[in-house]
Amino acid sequence: MNKKQLSLQDILAIALPMIISQASETIMLFADRLFLSRLGKEFMAAAMSGGLTSFTVVSLFGGIVGYSNALVAQYYGAKRLKKCSQSANQAIFLSVFLYPVLFLSIPIVYQFFKLVGHSPAQLTLEFSYFKILMLGSILFLLRNSLTGFFLGIGKTRIVMFANIAGMFVNIPANYILIFGKFGFPAMGMEGAAIGTLLGSSVIFLIQLLVYFSRKYRNLYNTASEFRLKLDLLRKLIKFGTPAGLETFLNVGAFNIFIQLMHSYSADIAAAVTITFNYDMVAFIPMIGLSFATTTIVGQQVGAKNYKGARVGTILSMKVGLVYAMVMMAFFIFAAGPLVRVFTSGLPGGSSVIEPTAIILLRLASLYTIGDVTQLVFAGALRGAGDTKFVMKVSVILHWIFAGISFVLIKVLVVSPILMWIFMIIFVLSIGFVLVLRYRSGKWEKIKLI
Repeated sequence: MNKKQLSLQDILAIALPMIISQASETIMLFADRLFLSRLGKEFMAAAMSGGLTSFTVVSLFGGIVGYSNALVAQYYGAKRLKKCSQSANQAIFLSVFLYPVLFLSIPIVYQFFKLVGHSPAQLTLEFSYFKILMLGSILFLLRNSLTGFFLGIGKTRIVMFANIAGMFVNIPANYILIFGKFGFPAMGMEGAAIGTLLGSSVIFLIQLLVYFSRKYRNLYNTASEFRLKLDLLRKLIKFGTPAGLETFLNVGAFNIFIQLMHSYSADIAAAVTITFNYDMVAFIPMIGLSFATTTIVGQQVGAKNYKGARVGTILSMKVGLVYAMVMMAFFIFAAGPLVRVFTSGLPGGSSVIEPTAIILLRLASLYTIGDVTQLVFAGALRGAGDTKFVMKVSVILHWIFAGISFVLIKVLVVSPILMWIFMIIFVLSIGFVLVLRYRSGKWEKIKLI
């Protein structure tokens, strides 16, 4: 792949399994919130609020250990296979070291939920969900470490099969534990969190078994190289910290926007949650494409094939645009039926929720192009090691967005629809800036390995 011209088939071989992997994550989250919507709008909104906040907290460390993807990809491109497993092993060690730190966030997050002004009912539910997810956050870190390895060497089908297996455990477990089926007690919100962790456990165990299988022990010395390598650990921290900080600060700023939207009312919170359940269908699979772009660019840069890196980025963008345009049509023309999947089962009616959610979903179609643009070009820049620029620009724009959102919602009290339009403009602006950086060619001068 390094010696011949990259083709669309090469891109899809890496990207399609990752898109499917992320799609399985989408299905798990979607089913989780659909089940909880049958218990009430507060349950559904609390699942989004608590889940997004838990992801915000762990994303800093998850981004650092997950940067093993770019590191492994460049070593793989340079044909230094032993360094691939050594890099992944450092990510595993780092995950274990960082896990206890995550517990410090639990009391802080409770105060955060109180501060943003959620209803008492939602606050109790979302904190319960958050707390259980944090107890299992080690699974997220370890999964990111191993996913980075398999992505880096281009074996994305392993990640895909593991995620699909996790989905087939997660969805039935959630159904059984939320509603109390087959002799289990009805656990509601706590059942949803436990079911999520069960699915995550299956994904991690499958990846772990493959990683230490005979094939990978022989090819990459995964077992014999399972020890600390301080030079690689420092490199992972040096280049991974900007990537982790970027994710943490970006998701944190976006989480503030979501919490502020939830503070309008329980009905608006439910409408926003329904919209984002479908937005996940477009956005999360494109994260898989972003991961694949990081791998492709990393492998080509590691082989000193910068033309191949550029070709790979453009091909990834073409794949993303096709997917984004399909999602746009889906959201515009099928908004009503999609929203009614949730509102038809909401206790207490949905006279305000349904029309608001339909408007938000149709508007959401407008920023799918912005999403795919920022994800593909951010993935390309990260693969080349240009993590600091991506972090600085993305973080600055996200926190400007969060600050203006606070003023507009809490001080000027603008309508939720106007806030949604403001968010769309913000997403499009990030994509534009990253395209300009990529076109400048400065990423070609960075030396990662």
